[in-house]
Amino acid sequence: MEKIKMTTPLVEMDGDEMTRVIWKMIKDILLTPYIDLKTEYYDLGLKHRNETDDKVTIDSAEATKKYGVAVKCATITPNAARVEEYNLKEMWKSPNGTIRAILDGTVFRTPIIVKGITPYIPTWIKPITIARHAYGDVYKNTEMQVPEGSKCELVCTDKNGNETRSLIHEFKGSSGIIQGLHNVDSSIKSFARSCFNFALELKQDIWFASKDTISKKYDHRFKDIFAEIYETEYKEKFESAGIEYFYTLIDDAVARVIRSEGGYIWACKNYDGDVMSDMVATAYGSLAMMTSVLVSPEGIYEYEAAHGTVQRHYYKYLKGEKTSTNSVATLFAWTGALRKRGELDGITELCSFADKLEKATIETIEDGVMTGDLALLSTLPDKRKVDTEEFLLEINERLKKMM
Repeated sequence: MEKIKMTTPLVEMDGDEMTRVIWKMIKDILLTPYIDLKTEYYDLGLKHRNETDDKVTIDSAEATKKYGVAVKCATITPNAARVEEYNLKEMWKSPNGTIRAILDGTVFRTPIIVKGITPYIPTWIKPITIARHAYGDVYKNTEMQVPEGSKCELVCTDKNGNETRSLIHEFKGSSGIIQGLHNVDSSIKSFARSCFNFALELKQDIWFASKDTISKKYDHRFKDIFAEIYETEYKEKFESAGIEYFYTLIDDAVARVIRSEGGYIWACKNYDGDVMSDMVATAYGSLAMMTSVLVSPEGIYEYEAAHGTVQRHYYKYLKGEKTSTNSVATLFAWTGALRKRGELDGITELCSFADKLEKATIETIEDGVMTGDLALLSTLPDKRKVDTEEFLLEINERLKKMM
């Protein structure tokens, strides 16, 4: 068959360890035989980030703003051990954090549902997408230990030098701790617009939850901004699409989520989203079966797997040992990016290819052919555990029949 032609490149961000190995396998086995793949390539492997003083990460994000769609492999965020292992110049920041900041994006994570893997919450028959605000809160906090007898205040100095003070606590009889959080209206507005746009794209209801009854300034600001933007910019669009925006308290949202069947987007503040995305991923079965896409309010998309670089399998691979590493989330990052590129460029063949590749992947698992992690979870009667490359070859056999 003639290869599918692309008109505009994808931004391709290569990564680290076992996911870097899988990245090449996916391209060689499942993509380049069918697509005249056009990408603008950036090596975000830790070694190259170190060589470029992390400039390559910034360049890849700027390229994503230019072309509108990117696909990213999992990357290492170095700790002290990694600094020593890779002989790094410094402890470079998370590439995901850098890219999120440049794109001003919101992270949406959605489980991939297959027969034979039953969620721990059996009523969840449809996927729940977690939308996480990826700015501020605990992740940009200021905190300190406080000695007994201290008086701590929140002090704001305006641009004219005027001070406003509010007592936090007088530490009489005990030492303690304090923490200062912040957020900015512009980021919250971007978060809201990204959420509403994504809900319209998926034609799904969206829930947003905070604790505004307790946090009457901080959390209430999120609630007010979401409500204002919805009423002025999105209400008519939602009504036309037949979907709903729903606000409730975070504890009520958790209760509603547990009792639900899924099939909606749950927007969370940064810390809530961090916790709830792992809870949802675990409840559906596996982080390796979780897609992740970063969406900017301007409609720029960066697709990736929700998991890390699978370090343990990589060390086995380096020793020449067989691995059975789940590539589904990484594969769905590629299909998501290819479908979006096809939608934006009007290439229906590219969208159709992405659909067929996802279908072939799910069929492979539902036929009982799967990697070791899924074999432990699946309730299918006849399962066959295969290694990393075999799994992709099995998908290709099914894909060939669909093309």
